[in-house]
Amino acid sequence: MSLGLGDALTAIGLMLVFEGIVLAAAPETAKRAMAAILARPAGLLRLVGVVAMVVGVAVVWLVRG
Repeated sequence: MSLGLGDALTAIGLMLVFEGIVLAAAPETAKRAMAAILARPAGLLRLVGVVAMVVGVAVVWLVRG
């Protein structure tokens, strides 16, 4: 497996671990958060998603240089 693919699969695995921790530790809070997200307009969610991606890329760039 090439290094890039291994890194990508590691990132996906860690994302699943963190998502699982939230759902296992506080399922009712997660349900309320999802309901709140559903109530938001699509444009706001899109903006938050783009900002999250930019921050994520910046963090990876800073760490992996």
